Amino acid sequence: MPAHFTNRRSELDELDALFGADPDGATSPRLIVVNGAAGIGKTTLVSHWLHTREPAFPDGQLYADLAGHSADGPTDPDAVLGQFLRALGLASPPVGMAEKASLWRTVTAGLRLAVMLDSAFTAAQIRPLLPGGSGGLVVVTSRQRLTGLRLDGAAFFRLEALGQAAGMELLTRGVGEERVAGELSAVRRVVSLCAGLPLAVCLASARLASRPRQPIAALADSLAQDTDRLAALEIEGENTVSKALDASYAVLDPPAAHLYRTLGMLPLPTFDARTAAAACAESEQWAQRRLDELTEANLVEDIGPDTFRFHDLVRVHARACAHSAESEDGRDRTLRRVTDWYLRTATAAEQLITPAQFTLPRTYAHPSPLPAPFTDEHGALDWLDAHRNHLMSLLRAAADRGWHATAWQLVDAMWPLFLRLRHYDLWIEAHRIGLAAARGDAHAEAERQMLNSGAIGLAAAGRTDEAADWYARSLAAARAAGDTRDEGQALHGLGGCALDAGRPDEALSHLNLAVRAWEECGYPRGVALARILLGEIALGQQEPGRAVPLFAQAHDALVDVADPHDAARALAFLGRARAQGGDHSRGTRQMLEALEVFRASGALHWQARTLEMLGQSAYAHGNREQARAHVAQARSLYEVTSPADARRLERAVPLP
Repeated sequence: MPAHFTNRRSELDELDALFGADPDGATSPRLIVVNGAAGIGKTTLVSHWLHTREPAFPDGQLYADLAGHSADGPTDPDAVLGQFLRALGLASPPVGMAEKASLWRTVTAGLRLAVMLDSAFTAAQIRPLLPGGSGGLVVVTSRQRLTGLRLDGAAFFRLEALGQAAGMELLTRGVGEERVAGELSAVRRVVSLCAGLPLAVCLASARLASRPRQPIAALADSLAQDTDRLAALEIEGENTVSKALDASYAVLDPPAAHLYRTLGMLPLPTFDARTAAAACAESEQWAQRRLDELTEANLVEDIGPDTFRFHDLVRVHARACAHSAESEDGRDRTLRRVTDWYLRTATAAEQLITPAQFTLPRTYAHPSPLPAPFTDEHGALDWLDAHRNHLMSLLRAAADRGWHATAWQLVDAMWPLFLRLRHYDLWIEAHRIGLAAARGDAHAEAERQMLNSGAIGLAAAGRTDEAADWYARSLAAARAAGDTRDEGQALHGLGGCALDAGRPDEALSHLNLAVRAWEECGYPRGVALARILLGEIALGQQEPGRAVPLFAQAHDALVDVADPHDAARALAFLGRARAQGGDHSRGTRQMLEALEVFRASGALHWQARTLEMLGQSAYAHGNREQARAHVAQARSLYEVTSPADARRLERAVPLP
């Protein structure tokens, strides 16, 4: 049972009743709003209740913190939609909230799903997040009443403070029956001064547990100070919680108090031992011991394997302590240490995942000796994906503080995340920030890198005209700088945009110029990448005889420069060209070989592309059953990485 949860049987029964009451004629998901004062236990109550209702939601439960009272402002529903769609297996949601909301309603229309939207601020935050169909449930928690959601069929439940008996039970659970029995009057005073807020009672309990010989009456006297102000603020409980937090903070050992303040400065929703260690320039073992102390004091919550977070009110208190005890330079130094550790770790991931990729130099104000938390390509990609929102938060913070070099280097280091997992919204936002940072840093090479990498994301997201504009600007900058390698990159991108726009002759012109530029500066990897696109044009024009040597040359060159991912792309296309040219058996073997490379690396998009080509080849060869199996697998993967491709495939490849 959660530490902040006790004696809420009647409240659970009321939620059960609301859940069972299906509004007349309702066609939208059932919607329940649980409101109440800060620290009253809304999140814990709803989490516990939904856990007891798991069988009613066989398609799962989703959670989002809408950060309604965060110092950084409420969470944008657009970001939550992306999070939810990825949680349902759609790795590359569309760009733009309207498109995401439409897809969200479509994919949830037939699901029996529970969605918890925690700490909402306005009804407008909620509406785009309501799923489709009528088989789901949305439960919202908020300090606001959100009466505007009545128009959406919401039922409302206000959570009141704990009664005296429940508060006594909760405090007793923390300090022990024997100690409580010896000072019943003081215990009643403490519970009363905590105003029925479970968080405040738990903090008081943790403070008493850390001082076993302190009279409970001493804590009651401390909480009773400034009673007029306490009464004035009792409706939201802020002052009561602040007093309890002050008391818990006051008895921390100096190292734990330092970590508490330090974590309060970070713009991260969660943190782990390595992040804590980097922030304090200490060892991971030191950080783990301090985190254990903070957990014992109910100042941080342990929410998963090596993952911790603050309650909203505790984060505010920790940040206030930091502002009181630390100088502005000290707070910036802490954030810079954490940002540098994330930059160094993301760069280590990049080197494992895309070793052949050109990487600009890194600069660190505070290099950290902490090791990266992964040792192989899969682990590196998993880390990038799990920490993508942290990386974006630190990127925004670096840009806000004018740490231009750090900002664009973070974007550069996140390249494998964008390339392999195709989070288009983050890809585009990051490169807009990175481009501005590179200009602020007066780093022309980084500016061209941001233009080229960002244009790839724009093109992949279907924003071809905007991508072409970025490539054109990169081309002009490369020519002005006399950088032939970057000139070839921009020409290659313009060729791809022209091909996507259905202008193959224009694409050929750009790509041939790219080959010439890269041959001139001795960049064989670039020449090979251009030949892949040239081969695609030949395939599209039904000229497999022209495509085969282009793909073969590209494959051999990419093997020579140790680029297994792109070599596998060339091999997949080579197999498709051979099968299209009549050598079905050899072509199929090569496509299957490429498919295994993509499966080993976790490259879902290219697994789908290869399966699509296998399906096309099998269909042309008369093997309809095999074609149907390949196309079904491809479509399933496209639903995860690119729903637009799934729809295109359904139209383009018949399933007899």
